[in-house]
Amino acid sequence: MPELIVRSLGQQPYLEAWEAMKSFTADRGDDTKDELWCLEHPRVYTQGQAGKAEHILAPGDIPVIPVDRGGQITYHGPGQLVVYLMLNLSRRKMGVRALVDVIEQAIVHTLAELDITAEPRPDAPGVYVGEAKIASLGLRVRRGCSFHGLALNVRMDMEPFRRINPCGYAGLAMCQVSDFVASVSIDDIEKRLTAQLVNGLGGPAVDYRKGW
Repeated sequence: MPELIVRSLGQQPYLEAWEAMKSFTADRGDDTKDELWCLEHPRVYTQGQAGKAEHILAPGDIPVIPVDRGGQITYHGPGQLVVYLMLNLSRRKMGVRALVDVIEQAIVHTLAELDITAEPRPDAPGVYVGEAKIASLGLRVRRGCSFHGLALNVRMDMEPFRRINPCGYAGLAMCQVSDFVASVSIDDIEKRLTAQLVNGLGGPAVDYRKGW
């Protein structure tokens, strides 16, 4: 039997995806399979539990949604790959720090396949290329199960990042995969990244699905 379901969901409204995450986590039982949800969102800022209003500089017409993940303000939009990790950490005997390491290393290895040298930082979750941040992390654990996850900038309009202090850091430079690779697609990055995540989670049997 597959131990992990990977869903490719295309573009989904943020609030609907968030409600689905919370419902999945609340309703899951001991035998519920873990899932990875791969998607994009329409333009939206999300403010984590540690977020401070002064980091939202000029949101303009982009909505700001306070959410229950860790971290500060970030931006989601088309062309950014979001992966939500719906994992029973208790069953996997995995702590949050170990999960963060798996996520960061999966992103690093995915980018290495494209000859992009990236690395995490010990003082700030996420993955960086030089001084610029290419991927953000924000997790929540409830009843021993994780939800929320990662956002990797692939090929997107980066202007909205200039309207905030990304992740609470004034002047933090942001970058994306297309800055370094001439031809890149969300679908290709999704396949590469989910393969790395599955490997980092111990290589369980996987069931790939389109949609819910």
